Amino acid sequence: MNDTDQPAGRWRGLAPDSVLLDGFHALKHALRFGADVRMVLTSDRTAVAALAAQLAADVAGPIAESAVEVPAAVLRELVPRPHPTGIVALAARPDRGAALAALARQPRRAPVVLLDNPRNLGNVGAVVRLAAGFGATGVVTTGDTDPWHPTVVRAGAGLHFATVVEQLTLDQLPRGPLYVLDPEGADIRGLPFPDDALLAFGSERHGISPELRARADQLVAIPMRPQVSSFNLATSVGMGLFHWMSGRG
Repeated sequence: MNDTDQPAGRWRGLAPDSVLLDGFHALKHALRFGADVRMVLTSDRTAVAALAAQLAADVAGPIAESAVEVPAAVLRELVPRPHPTGIVALAARPDRGAALAALARQPRRAPVVLLDNPRNLGNVGAVVRLAAGFGATGVVTTGDTDPWHPTVVRAGAGLHFATVVEQLTLDQLPRGPLYVLDPEGADIRGLPFPDDALLAFGSERHGISPELRARADQLVAIPMRPQVSSFNLATSVGMGLFHWMSGRG
């Protein structure tokens, strides 16, 4: 029997073009939103089945049927920092063409969140989770950070499959009025966001790039106490999406 006949060997063969779902909640959400899950490994199949029955009865069956038990040492070899729930999975990354088509679809009934050159992987994942929760059309990023990096997916709890997540250049951005969050903008409290808006956020350290700022249809500021440097990126996105949702009929 060669290595590819074993779960670990098959895992290695699938890994290069797959998305790592690290932990029970990431797998749960991926299944709920239609991910093509290719392999599920756990160090304790009985415990995972019990957890699924308790927290996610709607997907407990598929999890129990697909989970393959391997020694904890094998799991640590495949995933350097296994999730405390002791389960990992691989899923197919969504087709980029379909994602771009979804972003371009008109009329758009919910904003697209644009993260301009984000640097913190955990923050990007938190934003994906917020976008999924608010029903945003998607999250797009510019710059070098891969929004499907395993750390981002872990922070997003697998909710990448509940919304569109893509890495684009400025020239590839979907159509729609561009609202750029900037300290020098108009007070957000007097400015409703349309459903087809692109809501752009810069990083905490560098803010919005000059190139994106120059493209803005409207600069928008979130009021903040003097001498406080900035809000966390995910916090700002959450306030922006809540403001959009609150202004809807």
